[in-house]
Amino acid sequence: MRYLGSVALGLVLSAMAASSQAQVMDKKGLTLDGAKQVIAAAVAEAKARNAPGGVIAVVDEGGNLMALERLDNTFAAGANISIGKARTAALFKRPTKVFEDIVNKGRTTMVALPDFTPLQGGVPIIAAEQVIGAVGVSGAASAQQDEELAIAGANAITATPTAGALMHPGLPVTYIESKKVAEAFSKGAVLIGQEERMMHASRNYMVHASHRDGPGMAEVHTQDTDIIYVLEGSATFVTGGTMVDGKTIAPDEIRGKEIRGGDSRRLAKGDVIIVPNGVPHWFQQVNAPFNYYVVKVR
Repeated sequence: MRYLGSVALGLVLSAMAASSQAQVMDKKGLTLDGAKQVIAAAVAEAKARNAPGGVIAVVDEGGNLMALERLDNTFAAGANISIGKARTAALFKRPTKVFEDIVNKGRTTMVALPDFTPLQGGVPIIAAEQVIGAVGVSGAASAQQDEELAIAGANAITATPTAGALMHPGLPVTYIESKKVAEAFSKGAVLIGQEERMMHASRNYMVHASHRDGPGMAEVHTQDTDIIYVLEGSATFVTGGTMVDGKTIAPDEIRGKEIRGGDSRRLAKGDVIIVPNGVPHWFQQVNAPFNYYVVKVR
């Protein structure tokens, strides 16, 4: 009986310990060394791109300023704007471009929120699937470049191979079951898109389950490289040459009527073709059904 009583006591204590652990979480935090590393990476990116200026601000998860650096020739208000971008990205756990797009689409009441700067250039810093802070950039050549410098800064944490002061975060594993993949290919759909890429600063890719029943428009992606793997069907695929009647339909995306010149290839099941960013490409003829994966890497 004494032995059984000891076992029972042990089980009770184990249950109490497990209950206690379930009530708390292993919380990560950004260190000052980590914040400095973010700024160093953003400054290096600015120099590599010959950015005309910029202010880089890093905040913790609560939006409190940890570090700031102002490059030469940056306008005076840049500091406050970059802090606002970083604070917004940290408090709302999303890139600020998400909110700028929402406001531009008509939801202007969002600008009334306190501590809210819906301007492109703020990016969360993520470690172990937790937002541990954010970086904001203002005063570069454009809003797009503001964001690119911020992403480079955030990636300094993600790309760090140690789990010490800078805390290597690791991205969540993405699993998409076969049923959903099949449904996506039935009509052509995005499996991992721009929103997921923006939510995770270190995720520099998108995945499309693409389907074609006929030829399409000529395309140029100024930022994304397309890695295409053919699953079913065949197509005549043209790369290079000159796009006819090209028009910008979205940031970094150009579409045209056709391509003149270029190299023509016959794509079939099992083929892989990689189209670097900036290269015109066109599905000139398609033998349907034509299904293919596209991994877009930036």
